Amino acid sequence: MPLLPATTELLAFENQAGRLYYQPASYVRLAWAPGRLPLPVIQEFYEQVLSLLRRTNVRRILSEHGQREPLSQATQQWISADWIPRAMQQARTQHCAIVEGANPVHRLSTQSVVSSAPDGFLFRRFDTFAPAAAWLCELTV
Repeated sequence: MPLLPATTELLAFENQAGRLYYQPASYVRLAWAPGRLPLPVIQEFYEQVLSLLRRTNVRRILSEHGQREPLSQATQQWISADWIPRAMQQARTQHCAIVEGANPVHRLSTQSVVSSAPDGFLFRRFDTFAPAAAWLCELTV
């Protein structure tokens, strides 16, 4: 039986926060830019993520944190209390694989979002991309 061709991810959006990619039939990938970002820039990025999730019916997220700086308290709160509940309701999103950032303080801000996210939104944290992508692709949702 011949192997199916590998799918190519598509760039869907880009701003100061980073690049948003669509991996057909699997997940959306957030490739974060380095540096500290103001809340409005992050909100614009996440609103594009939600729009892409709804348009494509993909329900999984892969967030590559790379050299991103720690999120402000206000940003952490907005993601946990506002964006994640809307993603769960509007796009039925429940799974997020996080490829950890290099900054240990950033990892703490990520943990704050993870621990305050609504019940039913599942995170798994990884050190590298390949196992994160594999986990998302194995899910049956």
